[in-house]
Amino acid sequence: MPHAFIIGGTGQIGQATAGRLVDSGWTVTIAHRGLRPPPPGLFNRGVKVVTLDRDEPGALARALASGADALIDTVAYDRNHARQLLEVQGVLGSLVVVSSSSVYRDSRGRTLDEAADTGFPELPDPISEAQLTVEPGPATYSTRKAALERVLLDEAVVPLTILRPAAVSGMGSAHPREWWFVKRMRDARQIIPLAYGGRSRFHTSSVANIAALVRVVAGSPDKRILNIADPEALPVADIAAAIASARGFSGRFAMLPDDPYPPAIGATPWSVQHPFVLDMTAATALGYRAQTRYAATVGPICDWLIQATEGKDWRALFPVLASYPFDLFDYQTEDALFRKFLTPKPPSS
Repeated sequence: MPHAFIIGGTGQIGQATAGRLVDSGWTVTIAHRGLRPPPPGLFNRGVKVVTLDRDEPGALARALASGADALIDTVAYDRNHARQLLEVQGVLGSLVVVSSSSVYRDSRGRTLDEAADTGFPELPDPISEAQLTVEPGPATYSTRKAALERVLLDEAVVPLTILRPAAVSGMGSAHPREWWFVKRMRDARQIIPLAYGGRSRFHTSSVANIAALVRVVAGSPDKRILNIADPEALPVADIAAAIASARGFSGRFAMLPDDPYPPAIGATPWSVQHPFVLDMTAATALGYRAQTRYAATVGPICDWLIQATEGKDWRALFPVLASYPFDLFDYQTEDALFRKFLTPKPPSS
């Protein structure tokens, strides 16, 4: 049986990928830093677990002493991580590395990272893998991901697949965008604002679909870059409706007028001024088929969020969300703007 070694194996993408590969007849070893316990379900299915600090010199080589048919890195971030992978490629059949679609830039050089300062990028709808990308470097998340890609593409001698997801969704995330809605509903907010009239489309990438594409490319190694996203790029209003249905929400959504980016209120983690939609043609041509749709996944995600946050500080659980440069739950400002926009005005005389 082929063997896969997954770095970041206890994270949301790693867990889904391990399960998918086991279902497809692979043996799997997952590596993690020891910060969270591996899910017992994977143990029961024969998945091996190793504790690994990838930044410790020689640690990755020691863990891979017996080699692997595919090394799948779900948490690679920058040029240094690329170098680590290149150092062990001699014992690998192939590399599969998760990058990010945030590396894409528009014709004016605008990206997701600097959107609040430069304006939101205007990209093709949908975005193909041939779209321009940011220059690699240490400045931002996107430039670091671009540096990761560049080093691997230039120097890997084994088959290499780079995957570019968009808004990743799944249980166990440190960045669960659904919390923006779930917390409001739990806090009994009866009106939830949606910027841009709820029309924003920031493509979701469910971990089950990422895992399905990993299985395809691991079983057919080659050198390529592939987008990975769900079958539809739902508008925020549809995402809101799916979460409302899952949570039994009885309030309403206020569709707000268009604003500059970022909007004053109603800025969900999917709220974008222009569409950010990935083209899945290349992955589909390889035989990839989506395993799920976003609306089918959101119920379990919401249930997990409620259980995970019970009696705990969400900021510690979801550090990526907590690092947003504005208050995600500024109810005082919301209420003030509700009074301005939603209070009926007397008829003119």
